[in-house]
Amino acid sequence: MKTLRNTSLLIIALFLLSCATSKKFPVSSIAPAADISASKKKDNHNNYVVAITAKNLASVDRVAPSKSTYVVWILTDNEGIKNLGQLSIRNARTSKLKSLTPFDFSEIFITAEEQGNVTYPQGLEITRVNIK
Repeated sequence: MKTLRNTSLLIIALFLLSCATSKKFPVSSIAPAADISASKKKDNHNNYVVAITAKNLASVDRVAPSKSTYVVWILTDNEGIKNLGQLSIRNARTSKLKSLTPFDFSEIFITAEEQGNVTYPQGLEITRVNIK
Protein backbone atom coordinates (compact mmCIF):
# COMPACT_ATOMS: atom_id res chain seq x y z
CA MET A 1 0.00 0.00 0.00
CA LYS A 2 2.86 2.37 0.87
CA THR A 3 4.53 1.67 -2.49
CA LEU A 4 1.29 2.45 -4.34
CA ARG A 5 0.93 5.73 -2.46
CA ASN A 6 4.55 6.72 -3.20
CA THR A 7 4.10 5.85 -6.87
CA SER A 8 0.90 7.91 -7.02
CA LEU A 9 2.64 10.89 -5.44
CA LEU A 10 5.50 10.61 -7.91
CA ILE A 11 3.10 10.52 -10.87
CA ILE A 12 1.26 13.59 -9.57
CA ALA A 13 4.52 15.47 -9.02
CA LEU A 14 5.72 14.64 -12.53
CA PHE A 15 2.39 15.77 -13.98
CA LEU A 16 2.56 19.10 -12.14
CA LEU A 17 6.13 19.68 -13.29
CA SER A 18 5.22 18.81 -16.86
CA CYS A 19 2.56 21.56 -16.89
CA ALA A 20 5.25 24.23 -16.64
CA THR A 21 7.09 25.46 -19.68
CA SER A 22 10.82 25.99 -19.18
CA LYS A 23 13.31 27.67 -21.50
CA LYS A 24 16.96 28.60 -21.44
CA PHE A 25 17.90 32.05 -22.68
CA PRO A 26 20.45 32.21 -25.51
CA VAL A 27 24.01 33.22 -24.64
CA SER A 28 24.25 37.00 -24.37
CA SER A 29 27.05 38.90 -26.08
CA ILE A 30 26.85 41.44 -23.23
CA ALA A 31 27.00 38.86 -20.42
CA PRO A 32 28.37 35.71 -22.10
CA ALA A 33 29.04 33.79 -18.86
CA ALA A 34 25.40 34.07 -17.77
CA ASP A 35 23.30 30.90 -17.67
CA ILE A 36 19.69 32.12 -17.53
CA SER A 37 16.50 30.06 -17.51
CA ALA A 38 12.81 30.83 -17.17
CA SER A 39 9.71 28.83 -16.36
CA LYS A 40 6.07 29.73 -16.95
CA LYS A 41 3.16 27.94 -15.30
CA LYS A 42 -0.56 28.69 -15.11
CA ASP A 43 -1.97 28.50 -11.58
CA ASN A 44 -5.45 27.57 -10.34
CA HIS A 45 -6.62 31.19 -10.62
CA ASN A 46 -5.61 31.56 -14.29
CA ASN A 47 -2.55 33.65 -13.43
CA TYR A 48 0.94 32.86 -14.66
CA VAL A 49 3.76 32.08 -12.27
CA VAL A 50 7.09 33.10 -13.77
CA ALA A 51 10.46 32.11 -12.31
CA ILE A 52 13.78 33.40 -13.63
CA THR A 53 17.13 32.05 -12.46
CA ALA A 54 20.36 33.62 -13.67
CA LYS A 55 23.68 32.05 -12.77
CA ASN A 56 26.99 33.85 -13.30
CA LEU A 57 25.28 37.05 -14.46
CA ALA A 58 27.76 39.93 -14.31
CA SER A 59 27.02 42.67 -11.82
CA VAL A 60 24.84 45.28 -13.49
CA ASP A 61 27.34 48.03 -12.69
CA ARG A 62 29.83 46.26 -14.99
CA VAL A 63 27.57 46.69 -18.03
CA ALA A 64 28.73 49.51 -20.30
CA PRO A 65 27.32 52.03 -19.72
CA SER A 66 26.92 51.21 -16.02
CA LYS A 67 23.35 50.64 -14.77
CA SER A 68 21.82 49.92 -11.37
CA THR A 69 19.45 46.97 -11.85
CA TYR A 70 18.37 44.18 -14.17
CA VAL A 71 14.67 44.32 -15.08
CA VAL A 72 12.67 41.39 -16.45
CA TRP A 73 10.02 42.18 -19.05
CA ILE A 74 7.26 40.18 -20.71
CA LEU A 75 5.72 40.75 -24.12
CA THR A 76 2.05 40.03 -23.49
CA ASP A 77 -0.38 38.73 -26.06
CA ASN A 78 -2.84 41.63 -25.63
CA GLU A 79 -1.38 44.27 -23.30
CA GLY A 80 2.04 45.05 -24.81
CA ILE A 81 5.24 45.09 -22.76
CA LYS A 82 5.01 44.76 -18.96
CA ASN A 83 7.66 45.13 -16.25
CA LEU A 84 7.72 41.84 -14.36
CA GLY A 85 10.22 42.96 -11.72
CA GLN A 86 13.90 43.15 -10.84
CA LEU A 87 16.31 40.27 -10.60
CA SER A 88 17.21 39.81 -6.95
CA ILE A 89 20.92 39.14 -6.61
CA ARG A 90 21.33 36.69 -3.73
CA ASN A 91 25.07 36.19 -4.07
CA ALA A 92 27.75 36.71 -6.66
CA ARG A 93 26.65 33.68 -8.65
CA THR A 94 22.84 33.56 -8.56
CA SER A 95 20.06 36.05 -9.33
CA LYS A 96 16.38 35.15 -9.08
CA LEU A 97 12.93 36.51 -9.72
CA LYS A 98 9.62 34.82 -9.05
CA SER A 99 6.54 36.74 -10.08
CA LEU A 100 2.83 36.37 -10.74
CA THR A 101 1.05 38.03 -13.65
CA PRO A 102 -2.51 37.87 -15.02
CA PHE A 103 -1.20 38.40 -18.56
CA ASP A 104 -0.40 35.58 -20.96
CA PHE A 105 2.85 36.25 -22.76
CA SER A 106 5.06 34.89 -25.50
CA GLU A 107 8.46 36.47 -24.77
CA ILE A 108 10.62 37.30 -21.78
CA PHE A 109 13.57 39.64 -21.96
CA ILE A 110 16.01 41.25 -19.55
CA THR A 111 17.40 44.77 -19.69
CA ALA A 112 19.92 46.74 -17.62
CA GLU A 113 18.16 49.85 -16.29
CA GLU A 114 18.83 52.88 -14.10
CA GLN A 115 15.69 52.18 -12.03
CA GLY A 116 13.57 49.10 -11.49
CA ASN A 117 10.19 50.86 -11.62
CA VAL A 118 10.38 51.97 -15.26
CA THR A 119 7.26 51.32 -17.32
CA TYR A 120 9.00 50.78 -20.64
CA PRO A 121 12.46 49.33 -21.38
CA GLN A 122 15.00 52.09 -21.93
CA GLY A 123 18.25 50.33 -21.10
CA LEU A 124 20.46 47.83 -22.81
CA GLU A 125 18.82 44.49 -23.68
CA ILE A 126 20.81 41.60 -22.24
CA THR A 127 18.92 38.60 -23.65
CA ARG A 128 15.48 37.46 -24.88
CA VAL A 129 13.62 34.16 -25.23
CA ASN A 130 10.31 33.02 -26.72
CA ILE A 131 8.20 30.99 -24.29
CA LYS A 132 4.76 29.53 -24.91
